Amino acid sequence: MKKKIEIALESLEGFKNPKIWLEQYVTPTNLAGFILTNAKLFGDLKVVVDLGCGTGILAIGSALLGAISVGVDLDPEALRIGRANSKKLGVVVDFVACDVRDLNLKREVTVIMNPPFGIQRKHADRPFLEKAFEIAGVIYSIHSAGSEDFIRRSADKENFRITHLWKFMIPLRKTYSFHEKAFKYIPVEVFRIERNDRVSRR
Repeated sequence: MKKKIEIALESLEGFKNPKIWLEQYVTPTNLAGFILTNAKLFGDLKVVVDLGCGTGILAIGSALLGAISVGVDLDPEALRIGRANSKKLGVVVDFVACDVRDLNLKREVTVIMNPPFGIQRKHADRPFLEKAFEIAGVIYSIHSAGSEDFIRRSADKENFRITHLWKFMIPLRKTYSFHEKAFKYIPVEVFRIERNDRVSRR
């Protein structure tokens, strides 16, 4: 299942004009495949929201694995590519042009996201986490290495807990003019975070 989803996602278009202030990078397909297949095995792919979806790799991958999928981003150009990507793979994703802070959902969902790491704007990932804690029962989120203490404190404060933490070295493709190498490997942490009272809420 993982290899199949990776092959499908590899065919998707990335950002044509990536915006550095939004920290737009394409999620590597092997990392996306790992997260999505684990979410499927955990039974978390029912209704999925990808906050800061960019060109849609996580939202589209969720739809390929049977989820009702929503992608949220404030960049209309990225959303146009995302819609073309979903059409290319023959899946339905509801792409919503919206700042994540303005998103209003009344039902509990699974959030799967690759938020900004906060390299260009300090704490840029916080609005994404805050919204995820507001709307989700389960969260899968990618962060720069060394984020565990912050994520754990944030989760505890919001009545969530980290159930799984995976650590990876991922290839970051040359995206911006100041990048000197075709690939640079960076350490990241992937969290599965679950609401403490989720079982009783079902």
